[in-house]
Amino acid sequence: RMLNSEMFVDIGLNHYLIVAALLFAMGMAGVLLRRNVIVIMMSIEIMLNAVNLTLIAFSKFTNNVDGQIMVFFIMTIAAAEAAVGLSIAVTIFKKFKEVNIRFFEHLKG
Repeated sequence: RMLNSEMFVDIGLNHYLIVAALLFAMGMAGVLLRRNVIVIMMSIEIMLNAVNLTLIAFSKFTNNVDGQIMVFFIMTIAAAEAAVGLSIAVTIFKKFKEVNIRFFEHLKG
């Protein structure tokens, strides 16, 4: 029996929210389970993109641009977070020849 192709075209708000929830869960798992700073930073970026997807989806389905404007601020914060995090990771790598989260406690002094 042939499937109705129209069934796959209708993408609603729930589809976007499910994808965003899966992305956020993957990012949370990466933050909680990994020790490498680069992987943790990438996981945080995945979580921020999940939030961005949620804001864009709600913005689209409510015909309000406030969510899209907030996404620009989140993208700016994510870029700053990546720059600062990467500079700290480079500092850790120069000192210990490895980027591991347990080395961050040695940066206090």
